[in-house]
Amino acid sequence: MKIFAKKPIEVLLAQAAEQGEHTLKRSLGPVSLTALGIGSVIGAGIFVLTGQAAEAHAGPAITISFIIAGLVCALAALCYAELASTIPVAGSAYTYAYATVGEFFAWIIAWDLIVEYLFAGATVAVGWSGYFVGMMADLGVIIPAAWSQAPYLVNDAHQLVATGAILNVPAMAIIAITAAVLIAGITESALFNNAIVLLKVSVVLLVIIFGFLYVNPANWQPFIPAETTDPVTGASKYGLGGIFAAAGVIFFAYIGFETISTAAQETKNPQRTLPIGILASLAICTVLYILMSLVITGLAPYTMLNVPAPVYVAVDNVGPQLAWLKPVVTIGATVGLASTIMALLYGQSRIFYAMSRDGLLPPIFSKVHPRRRTPWAGTALTAIFAGLMAGLFPIGLLGELVSVGTLLAFSMICGAVLYLRISRPDLPRAFKTPLVWLVAPGGMLACLYLISSLPAATFVRLVVWLVIGIAVYFGYAYWHSRYHEKTLGAGQ
Repeated sequence: MKIFAKKPIEVLLAQAAEQGEHTLKRSLGPVSLTALGIGSVIGAGIFVLTGQAAEAHAGPAITISFIIAGLVCALAALCYAELASTIPVAGSAYTYAYATVGEFFAWIIAWDLIVEYLFAGATVAVGWSGYFVGMMADLGVIIPAAWSQAPYLVNDAHQLVATGAILNVPAMAIIAITAAVLIAGITESALFNNAIVLLKVSVVLLVIIFGFLYVNPANWQPFIPAETTDPVTGASKYGLGGIFAAAGVIFFAYIGFETISTAAQETKNPQRTLPIGILASLAICTVLYILMSLVITGLAPYTMLNVPAPVYVAVDNVGPQLAWLKPVVTIGATVGLASTIMALLYGQSRIFYAMSRDGLLPPIFSKVHPRRRTPWAGTALTAIFAGLMAGLFPIGLLGELVSVGTLLAFSMICGAVLYLRISRPDLPRAFKTPLVWLVAPGGMLACLYLISSLPAATFVRLVVWLVIGIAVYFGYAYWHSRYHEKTLGAGQ
């Protein structure tokens, strides 16, 4: 029964109030938190996966997919906002699960969050590499494909196939650079992120505003392409099923708001500020995603968009009228994706920090730099793992894994809100989920449905990942947990 031990909420609240050189520095306000969320959300989803999911799954109806994913995410975001205002501690879904459903389930969520953040950071780095290589080519500098592409790709049967490339070096390099910025300090990181977010949102708005002037409505016909089946693999795409499949794949694009909840212990007045940041960033980004997907599928046939830089391809397809916008898109995406990587590495390092404080990971992950007040060792280790994945694997494989891990975590968060409403109605809640008995169950069911729409091969990889996670739990975490005896002794 030790595996179901719960971390007392009173301990969590006490940790949230800690101060000193060995704790994280509180310097983030609502603007910086919202920018952190936007910085994470507006990234590979809008600059890369939008076009790829349109060609591979939904066609122009990718817009409907974004609406579906946004609504599901809104249900989860409302639940996150309540938990973040109730238990404002670093660690996000992992922390909430530890306090509600117990240690083993918290570990499973944390293992899913590794997929969510670590793999997402790698995914965005691969997307960044595509834009960076294109930008350098425009400047006359050719980076060989052997050193700028993954050595493997995923074919239509969802199998890994060797490409002949050696390593995606640019993807690894950008992870190293963003990790260095994070280690420098949270205040410096926030200023850097705010500036980049302003730049890339401006680029997105330019594409939307000027792109609508040159949209060809014929590219939207048919808006929902008829379902087709590959005669060799038997895989189907387009039609209604394709819309939901695309919603599941692109769901990864929305995880940025969740990053905000990992910043609880670096936030000023977190009970008020966290819900504002979570809901504001989600609302802003959903509108931008819907408009951008309409524009790029209107500028170019969706069959042209399964490329590393689909926004560039869509703008380029217009011709000389938007030629001035192509370098703007390339620079904006190249610089903007860097802030997404930084936000994702930030979230993962803070989850590792929380797990390490609980004894479930080695102490090095919670080691805080005495002057910078950042978990420098955990951030560096996170960057090393993310860099290896970015260098070796293609964006399609990584994106699918991120989506299933995210959806699993979100469904458990919706359940945790209901559990706390029943078991601890006395807890002060600065924000309460409206219509919680409809929103939370609706969020759980919607997440599980989107999971079911993902490619079957994704589940095989997920099972392998979870088996590895369970082995690590019983090999290390179970024996080092700080709450087994304490929790059982308290009769909980």
